Amino acid sequence: MKTVYFDIDTQIDFLFPSGSLYVPGAQQLIPALHRLNHHAAKHGHPLVSSMCAHTEDDPEFKQWPAHCVVGTVGQLKPAETLLEKRALIGVAPGDYQTHGAQQILFEKNQLDITTSPNFRPLVTRLAADRYVVYGVVTEYCVRFAALALLETGKPVSLVTDAIQTLRAEDSAKTLSEFTARGGRLATVAEVCAQ
Repeated sequence: MKTVYFDIDTQIDFLFPSGSLYVPGAQQLIPALHRLNHHAAKHGHPLVSSMCAHTEDDPEFKQWPAHCVVGTVGQLKPAETLLEKRALIGVAPGDYQTHGAQQILFEKNQLDITTSPNFRPLVTRLAADRYVVYGVVTEYCVRFAALALLETGKPVSLVTDAIQTLRAEDSAKTLSEFTARGGRLATVAEVCAQ
C-alpha cells in the first residue's frame, strides 16, 4: 500500500517564537515532525512538505503579517524536519523532476495548497493508496490539504499530536468536518506502528 505523507507548512516563521507568524506551542511539534518524516523515509513513503513562499509585497500580507518571504530564514524548514534527498517544486507552473527524492519541498503562495497549479499533477503522479497529513495551522492550511486529499477518494489520516492550532474551537470544528467527510484521526505512535 503506497502511503504519501503531507507535512504542511512546518517552517521557522510558524514554529518558533522568533518567527514572524508564530503559532503558540508549535515548537513542541518538532520531535513528532522529525519522527513522522524520518519514518516516511525509512519505509520508502513519499513525503510532500508544503512551504509558504511569498514575495515581499505578497497580497496575502493584507490579511496576515508578512511571513515566509523567499530568501529569509523564516521561510526555511527546521533541519530536524528535512530529509537527505530533496526535490523542489516551485510556485511557477512546471514539470518538476522529483524522481529519487525522499522529500518534495512544495512551494505555495496561498493558504490553500490546491490553488497551486502543481498540486493536482503531483497528487496524480504520486498515485497514493492513502495519505497522512500533519503540520500547521490546523484550521487553515492543514484543513485545506486534508479536505482536498479526501476528495481523491483515498483514506486520509490526520495526525492529531502533530498539528497545532491558533484557536481551539476552530480546530475542533476542523476535526469534526474532517471526520464527517470520512477522514480518520490518528496519533504519531499509530502512524509509525504501521
